[in-house]
This record gives sequence, C-alpha cells and structure tokens, in this order.
Amino acid sequence: MSTNKKNPTTDKAVVMTAPSIQAAKNTHKICCMTAYDYSSGMIADESGMDLILVGDSLAMVVLGHENTLSVTMDEMVHHTRATSRGVKRALLVADMPFMSACTVNRALKNAGRFISEGHAKAVKLEGGIPVVPQIKALTDAGIPVMAHIGLTPQHVAKFGGFKAQGKSAEATKALIDDALAVEEAGAFCVVLEAIPVEASELITNAVSIPTIGIGAGNVTDGQILVYHDVLGLFDRFTPKFVRKYAELGKASLAALESYCDDVRRERFPGNKNTLYMPEDQIAQVKKIKIKNRNKK
Repeated sequence: MSTNKKNPTTDKAVVMTAPSIQAAKNTHKICCMTAYDYSSGMIADESGMDLILVGDSLAMVVLGHENTLSVTMDEMVHHTRATSRGVKRALLVADMPFMSACTVNRALKNAGRFISEGHAKAVKLEGGIPVVPQIKALTDAGIPVMAHIGLTPQHVAKFGGFKAQGKSAEATKALIDDALAVEEAGAFCVVLEAIPVEASELITNAVSIPTIGIGAGNVTDGQILVYHDVLGLFDRFTPKFVRKYAELGKASLAALESYCDDVRRERFPGNKNTLYMPEDQIAQVKKIKIKNRNKK
C-alpha cells in the first residue's frame, strides 16, 4: 500500500473531476465533505475539499428524520441544485436516496435528474455486488459513480441498526469481493464505512480505485465526514469515528440567546443598526397626520 508521502499544495484553481479523483490514488490523500445548500457548499469548496457529497444524511441533519430512509428524490435534487451554486472547484456528487436505484431503469432516470436538474457531476450508490448492473448502466451512460460498501445506512433495517461491518475474516472477504465488483463495473472510487482498519487496508490494496473512508481508519486513500458533525452542529447522534473541529452549535445557541436578551432589554437595534432620515425631511414628516391606533 502507498504511504501517501506526496502531499502537493492544493491548487484551488484546478476543477476536480471523476478522473482526477481516481488518479489521486497513491499520490495524496483525498479530502471529502458533505454539504446540503449554497452556504455549506461554498464554505466546503473554499476550504479546499476535493469532493463534496450532497449526502442522504440530509434526512437526519437538515430535515430532522430518524434515519436516511425518508428523504425523497425531489428533496435531494432540490438541495443538490442549491449546493451546486456554491461549489466551483470540488467534484459535486449526489447521493442516490433509498429505493431510487432499485432497478437499472430507475437508477438511470434518477441519476439523470441529478445531472440535468441538480447540476451534479457524479452520483453515489450504496451497495456492492447487488448493484453492479446499475453501476455499469450508469457509467455506460456517461454518469460517474461513487460506490459505497460496508455500513450502508439505507440498509439499516437489514443490519439491525448502525453497526460496523467486516468484523470477521468471512465478512472482510465479502467486502473485498464487493469492492472488486464495483471497480469492475466502472465506479471511480468507493466509500468504506464503519469497518475495521485491518479490513479497510486489505480492500484499499485490492482495488486500483481510491477508497474513501468514514470510520475505516487512516489507511484509505481519502476521508469523508458529515459537515454538521465536523462543525458541532448536530448532537443527536455522533458516531465514534467523528472528530469535531468546532462547536458551532453551542456557539450559535449562545449568540441567539444574546440576541434575544438584547432585543428584550432594548439594546438592539442600536444607533449603528438604525437608519435615519435626512434632516431636511424630518420637518416634513412631522406634518404627516395619522391616527395612532396604539394609544389606549
């Protein structure tokens, strides 16, 4: 496996594509992040991310659902289109939501919507060997596919919860087979979620496409996390593999509490936040007669 010693300075002028992500294997680590609207997309893009995913985690961190299964294609397209307005450099990938790719025809139709309506440049599809026909059909149609194996949240009912995968030799062999299958089908990279680092390393060495880890250790070709988790904006559920780089949720709460306090104590708005009329108009305004309905 590559030690990834090369770590070239990110050139923010270079627009990332599926081929450039694929070519990054064995050269440098690939930085990925989710985003869900214009502002989060713009911030993630300007930070130097290589790939931005409009994840179906939208269901939980933005729309308030208990899992990812409730988000619809219409909602995903809407948020992908909004995010695309803020993304200039990173490769924008849209997550195929639950049941949107259960057949080849549905996969082609819905992925096409992400490209034409949502302005995504690629799609992500959960699953290994069972979704090989869909991956092949999409790539044959010219739509780049980011694969996703291991813990696939859309299969949470099958797994019996958000549980780590690949914890045995037999399970690891199955994941390697999945990874090789999605590579053969044409995926340009593959997400490895919630699997032991030993399994992750074997998979990364087995395939020639980049592996993008989320809870898969530091041996993958890149990493991806959820925007709200990294910034401390969502605390209902925090996976073990998340590292918070800020506590913006707490900071936002404190800021809004201060705002409420200032309004109630009449400290906001102050002079600096108030518009004033030109002196020559004040006298004219005072001549305007109105009935004051606020008098008791």
